[in-house]
Amino acid sequence: MSGRRAATTKDTTGPDLRRRKSTKAPAAPEEIRPQRPPMRGWLGRGRGTSSYVQAADEWRGTTVQVCGLWPFSIGAGTPMVGVPIGRHIHTGATLCCDPISWFQRAKLISNPSAFVLGKPGLGKSTLIRRMALGLAGYGVMPLVLGDLKPDYVDLIEALGGQVITLGRGRGYLNVLDPGEATAAAARLSGTARQQVLADAHGRRHTMVAALLTIMRSAPPTDREETILDRALKVLDERHPGVPVLGDLLRVVQEGPDEVRAVALDRGDDTRYRAITENLEASLIGLVGGGRLGETFSRPTTNPMKRDAPVVYDVSAIDDSEMDLQAATLLACWSAGFGTVNVANALADAGLEPRRHYFVILDELWRALRAGRGMVDRVDALTRLNRQRGVGMAMISHTMSDLLALPTEEDRMKARGFVERSGMVICGGLPSAEMPQLTAAVPFSRAEQELLVGWQDPPAWDPATGREAEPPGRGKFLVKVGGRPGIPVSVQLTAAEASINDTNKLWHDRSRIGSAAAQPVPAQEGAL
Repeated sequence: MSGRRAATTKDTTGPDLRRRKSTKAPAAPEEIRPQRPPMRGWLGRGRGTSSYVQAADEWRGTTVQVCGLWPFSIGAGTPMVGVPIGRHIHTGATLCCDPISWFQRAKLISNPSAFVLGKPGLGKSTLIRRMALGLAGYGVMPLVLGDLKPDYVDLIEALGGQVITLGRGRGYLNVLDPGEATAAAARLSGTARQQVLADAHGRRHTMVAALLTIMRSAPPTDREETILDRALKVLDERHPGVPVLGDLLRVVQEGPDEVRAVALDRGDDTRYRAITENLEASLIGLVGGGRLGETFSRPTTNPMKRDAPVVYDVSAIDDSEMDLQAATLLACWSAGFGTVNVANALADAGLEPRRHYFVILDELWRALRAGRGMVDRVDALTRLNRQRGVGMAMISHTMSDLLALPTEEDRMKARGFVERSGMVICGGLPSAEMPQLTAAVPFSRAEQELLVGWQDPPAWDPATGREAEPPGRGKFLVKVGGRPGIPVSVQLTAAEASINDTNKLWHDRSRIGSAAAQPVPAQEGAL
């Protein structure tokens, strides 16, 4: 049976089946489509695979300009209020940032101040110059109250402002000059007039006491302070015009009844001479040209104006003259904020339009180390800038510069400058600075690594054998409180190149020898 079943089984692969299949119509050829690489490219060695997908370019525009792109547009993550600084490093979005606009218009910060930290050569002054230039376009007056390098003279000149040069034999700043307070008081009346005159008197008294402190390395006594106060009032009543320190010395030497009364000489001339001897000696040192020279004892060479940008160029004072440098900075700050007070008084009375000022304190570490009283002075400025209607930018290198002051009290005050600032802008910083920085402002680990990476040295350029541009030049992280920082790359226009060149003395190659070698004439009778 098995044999018959096997015989009756048909061969499915025989000629009949092959004939039936061949009678069908041929199948249509399949369409061959070109293969496309996936999002990350072809996988495999040498096939172009990419482990990083570049972010799409982002553009920003108003609702009128990009209305046709709806609904494919999204909101931007960086503020658009203030001076255009540069582009966000990660997204390419434009960042607008300055302390006055973020405080007055955007309400993003509670204090119109900024503190800038970063290693030298990474563009801190360039960033502040961009802010000052942009704010000038908004009607804010830049005030550089002590340019120690100088870095801001070209900017102020380009803005049509006033450059005031101070230094030995270069210019004088009379600390007894009330500035524009006298002329402003003549336009005011009542309480406003009294306030302007009282402010001018207080500033002059404070400056004389500060100069005495720097001269002696110790503050004047309470009795000497009272004698100075009364002598200044007598000087205002009796002296025509603007007095100088020599006139104040003469009043102390003559000893009018008003001054003798507060000196408690008990009617004894000998006792009065003994009481005022140290004060008289110190004033003679200020007038006669001691360590501070005659910078503050002569009439003011170039009085400050309140309706134009101003820079006090004190770069001619050598760094070795710490006392003169400290005294000059204090005098510049006193004159600058005195002018601001006069402008505010006239605006409050409706006699002039309101003016806002952008005060720049560059190389702050040098000012703080210049002498006693500097930390207290800056501390007062940072606490009252909002009430005075001024924005402020303070620039230093590292937190270690602020914490290197001699006393613990001064170190705590200096750290408070960073803590109270409305915004903290950091460039490249060494890793050793991170504990001190995060103690004042919270930085995430990623933000700290970003700052440390920006301070790395530049790479060598094999084509020229020179160093390339440092990786952190022009890059900053803008921090406001505990919010995430905004990394930005500052971009300058071609018009700003001339006012941002701080290496002018290095443009020409150095040469040894005389500028022009002249032939020596032969003497008569010489062979």
